[in-house]
Amino acid sequence: MKLSNFFSNILIFLLPMLTFAQLDLDYQEPHKNILELADVQMPPGMSINSDGTKAILLARSPYQSIQGLAEDELRLAGLRINPKTNISSRTRFFESIKLFDPKKKKEMLIKGLPDSLKIANISWSPLQNYISFTHTTPKGNELWIVNYEKQKAKKITEANINANIGSTFVWLPDETGLLVKMLPENRPQLIDNSNKVPTGPTISVNEAGVEAQNRTYQDLLKNNDDEFNFEVLATSSIYFADLDGNTQIWKPAGMYRNISISPDGENVMVSEIQKPFSYLVTYGRFPTDYKVYARDGKLIYTLAEIPLVEEMPKGFMSTRTGPRNISWRNDHPATLVWVEALDEGDANKEADFRDEVFQLSAPFTASKKTVLKTELRFSNITWGDENTAVVYEYWWNDRMVKTSIFNPSDASQEAVVFNQRNYQNQYEDPGSFVTHRNNFNKAVLQKIDGKLILTGDGYSPEGKFPFVDEYNLASKETNRIFQVEESDYIESFVNMIDAKKGDVLVRRESSTDYPNYYLRNIYKSKLKQISNFQNPFKAIQDVHKEVITYQREDGLELSATLYLPVGYDIDEKEKMPMIMWAYPREYKDKQSASQVTSSSKEFTYPYYGSPIYWVNRGYVVLDDAAFPIIGEEEDQPNDTFKEQLVANAKAAIDAVDKLGYIDRNKVAVGGHSYGAFMTANLLSHSNLFAAGIARSGAYNRTLTPFGFQSEERNYWEAPEVYNTMSPFMNAHKMKTPLLLIHGEEDNNSGTYPMQSERYFNALKGLGAPARLVMLPKESHGYAARESIMHMLWEQDQWLEKYVKNSVKKDTN
Repeated sequence: MKLSNFFSNILIFLLPMLTFAQLDLDYQEPHKNILELADVQMPPGMSINSDGTKAILLARSPYQSIQGLAEDELRLAGLRINPKTNISSRTRFFESIKLFDPKKKKEMLIKGLPDSLKIANISWSPLQNYISFTHTTPKGNELWIVNYEKQKAKKITEANINANIGSTFVWLPDETGLLVKMLPENRPQLIDNSNKVPTGPTISVNEAGVEAQNRTYQDLLKNNDDEFNFEVLATSSIYFADLDGNTQIWKPAGMYRNISISPDGENVMVSEIQKPFSYLVTYGRFPTDYKVYARDGKLIYTLAEIPLVEEMPKGFMSTRTGPRNISWRNDHPATLVWVEALDEGDANKEADFRDEVFQLSAPFTASKKTVLKTELRFSNITWGDENTAVVYEYWWNDRMVKTSIFNPSDASQEAVVFNQRNYQNQYEDPGSFVTHRNNFNKAVLQKIDGKLILTGDGYSPEGKFPFVDEYNLASKETNRIFQVEESDYIESFVNMIDAKKGDVLVRRESSTDYPNYYLRNIYKSKLKQISNFQNPFKAIQDVHKEVITYQREDGLELSATLYLPVGYDIDEKEKMPMIMWAYPREYKDKQSASQVTSSSKEFTYPYYGSPIYWVNRGYVVLDDAAFPIIGEEEDQPNDTFKEQLVANAKAAIDAVDKLGYIDRNKVAVGGHSYGAFMTANLLSHSNLFAAGIARSGAYNRTLTPFGFQSEERNYWEAPEVYNTMSPFMNAHKMKTPLLLIHGEEDNNSGTYPMQSERYFNALKGLGAPARLVMLPKESHGYAARESIMHMLWEQDQWLEKYVKNSVKKDTN
């Protein structure tokens, strides 16, 4: 029998007396003031084509159901698969699709759609005449296309699409059809090993003594049955499907990952997984062949046969040897481009150049040709034409990103550095180069009268003011041609529709106005609204919101977004309880750490994990509080993690207390993932808080011995850092009530459910007030409505008891 809310509340308040008891509790729903914000129908999302003439509206429920999460699931090599439907078991499906005319602002229904839509893998066709997607039925995935002009949908295949891994389908450039991954004929039955009697142990060896320092991946293969099931689920046959639904075999069964067609449509690159598999790493590091086929399926060229990658040199900037970042060059009919490491992939080696970029054109019979070499690790290239392209390099250790303009036809010609900066320094971000569609319908640099165009967010100490710049290739000078002016709205550039005419698709919002799309002309100062989505969160639309700035004790400038309770009288300044929510971030310099990228003009948008709901329960909310952890030059941020963490928290509380809004004895702190780790540390090492909420965190860093978050050193290199930073190792210091919440099926690297279970057992054994809530079927982020509503109920009960109605204590 389901417990009533009355008896559920009684149980919560009796919790301290039930120290060693387990509570058998059905899913609960939160207070009505939270429910009216958490259980709303969200406006649809909009996808607009490149020239702004066509759009689609996609809608879905904010939540899945616990029944959906409870369906069959296999976890293999880093994948979570529904073996009955052959698509990720964690897919968030769209349930509605409509066409939208941006010019007329008119919605249009699509004829011929199936009932009970479950849409995924949505894409525009190359000429943007069609929209393609998979529709998942109880039997599997069907491929559908929508003819935009005729406003009509058509099923192309039966429920035999394999969407388990990599690209599911890809359009031919001329829109005559698609290459589609389908289930092979005579597919073997999966092995159910849940009750199988073992025939022997599973043995892993490293007799050669090779170092293989990998992070704590989850959902790995564990035995021969897992290997068999992975191969079955990863195997597809590739078919050609035309727009009338006729299909013919293109490639027989294989473990195909991705399919990529050359811009001219005459060549197809296919990546295919090979054996042996690994029990240490996910499928992305399994042996993989990269082969090029003609349009008729005949093998032309084998570019690479990458072996299993279990061992790599230490460091975030280390990489594997052999070709990587393999793609087609957008401005050529059929030219392959790839990167190879010049430092043997070892970031610890001294090297003048880290990577070399190569290219090879059809028919792939010549020798590979050098395009350029990069001083830092290669990131990507934006192609332009025979004489102009942009290359991006980066180096994580000093957070450096470098952008250069080079001549792809002359490797001897030195690239011109356009910008080099710390990528965390948002104020100096020069923006992104504008692209347009070329004759192959591929994105390439748009060059107008010898100038490249850029658009940027325009973050500054004064706020966010997006801009449009032009870069003169001859003079190498940048000139600003437009910047958004100060207003009650905050604006983001979505897409440059027509750079010559100055038409830009933008997204505008305010703290009370839901984000909507507009067409802005930068030359005529015209602004035309396209969409008209309404605010679904009326209950908090008038809440006071501001971005506050304050200083840490060492003088570092910090910021946070402050919300006052609904109906709060700012003149009376009644002292209210507060919840602070944050997530620590590592920096290599103080300047970047102190920059403000939040705005009080941003729409107030509570999501499932947000603390904003509690403004409707009488709490001050301090959201997205800055928690920088800085290690300049040779110093590592985590060497002083604990001290900086507490200093950040104290500065935030002091700032709001100085404004007169809070009772500093009634402050809670919370966070998710690394924010949960932060929360447990703050409660262990300070007396600043009345209670804490920690969701899906990791608390014992010896269980992640080969690095975590931004920590590159392993446990044996820095044991004092791992031990000091582990709340589990400091559980004896915990005296503050802590609510632990964790998904039972968490698949995030390092945040095993065991992390919360063992930490709770330590807290319980040492007499600390704590509560552990394990959410069935949930992963690192929660999805089911039942789980999320119960999570909100748990948090509300905890805050009411231990914060709003807590006994005052001395926090000095």
